[in-house]
Amino acid sequence: MVIKMTNKDEKFYQYMGSVFGSRAIEKQINDRIYDDDNKEWYLCIEEEKVKAFVAISNEVIKNIYTTKDEYLEKILKQIAKQKKIITFSVVTNKYIDIYEKCGFKIGNNRDYKNFTTIYIDRLPTPLLD
Repeated sequence: MVIKMTNKDEKFYQYMGSVFGSRAIEKQINDRIYDDDNKEWYLCIEEEKVKAFVAISNEVIKNIYTTKDEYLEKILKQIAKQKKIITFSVVTNKYIDIYEKCGFKIGNNRDYKNFTTIYIDRLPTPLLD
């Protein structure tokens, strides 16, 4: 199940508390994760545990993590349909295949060792009821 939250939501820290400061996650994605007030979080929850997440701020993806490719695919496909990500987002290069599979473009930026830039070159599709 994919849910969208902010750090103001009641269950946010119940889900994300163990993620913040996790050295294992930080090592996997070569990035630190902060609970900034301006971020929207897309969480893939299974058995009441976070299996993947993507944090977005002002049309820029800030953080990405997953325990399994299929979890991240669910989130990124939902974001690709709902959000405008037209500004280059600097993200871990660990999931490049998943980014492309979900419709994101990979920037040609070779300045980063452990990161890449991604974006979507189209506007989101309207949600249908």
